[in-house]
Amino acid sequence: MNFFGPGEVAGNACGIGKAKSSLSIGKLIVLGILAGAYIGFGANLATVVGHDIPKYMGNGFGQLLFGSVFSVGLMLVVIGGAELFTGNNMFMMIGALNRQCTWGNLLKNWIIVWIANFIGSLLLVYIIAGGFYGFFDAAPAAGLFNGAVGAKALAIAKGKLELTWIGAFSRAILCNWLVCMAVWLALASKDVVGKIFGIFFPIMAFVASGFEHSVANMFFIPMGLVVAQVPAVLDVAAQASLSAAHLADPAAAAAAVETFKTSVGSLFTWSNLLVKNLIPVTLGNIVGGAIFVASLYWYSYLRKAPSTPVAPQKNAKV
Repeated sequence: MNFFGPGEVAGNACGIGKAKSSLSIGKLIVLGILAGAYIGFGANLATVVGHDIPKYMGNGFGQLLFGSVFSVGLMLVVIGGAELFTGNNMFMMIGALNRQCTWGNLLKNWIIVWIANFIGSLLLVYIIAGGFYGFFDAAPAAGLFNGAVGAKALAIAKGKLELTWIGAFSRAILCNWLVCMAVWLALASKDVVGKIFGIFFPIMAFVASGFEHSVANMFFIPMGLVVAQVPAVLDVAAQASLSAAHLADPAAAAAAVETFKTSVGSLFTWSNLLVKNLIPVTLGNIVGGAIFVASLYWYSYLRKAPSTPVAPQKNAKV
């Protein structure tokens, strides 16, 4: 067979968790930065491809394409090799449960990789901002597609920052359940093509469904914060938010544009990024990956049943 069975995958996942626990801090940081950037590449591609699809083909198909191209990010992580916080929620937990790494190893890995993923995501945000939005220029320009892609980035960030705490937490559970299943299916395959297909469908499903991924949000929301500072992009985003009723009434449209800009100014802060999104989404991702995938599969395939002591027989004849 050209694939591993579920029990074999569980054992392989434990071995990977053990290997990750032995990585030095320097390697965790470098590989974590790479993973943050790789997920950012997928997020940026999804923003570019998906910025105008709903207008021509509807929201459902737009979400399908958005999720489909986003999957390239996890392909780069899994096949290229990098340390991703959400995947490590599964690997380190199943390794710790099977006593192939310690709980201290788990916490060390999660904390360092989370921070490194954030650094990698921010690095990519500012490189892209400098290349397309003139962030490092004296007079910033609208950039890619006359600001339409920036407006999409701003809208994505706005939607994420407007989620309730429990809404973000619940969507994050569902997200990492699927993300870790994508990694699990990739582990089951023995060839690269199989790994690509194993990754593609669960990732497409989570993104198209609107679930929340902490590392992706480390790119999506900071990119929104950056492009919100570009006047031309903010204008395009404000115009895109107008309803048909607003467009029929110039005075109402002007008022709605000002309201939109004011709401963006109050909502788009680094503190809101952390408190309203990254904290609940990170916790939800841990539950989705560590509990719903790692713990349940460990229990099903690797947990050893306690031995039952044999009761001494009474009046036994020799």
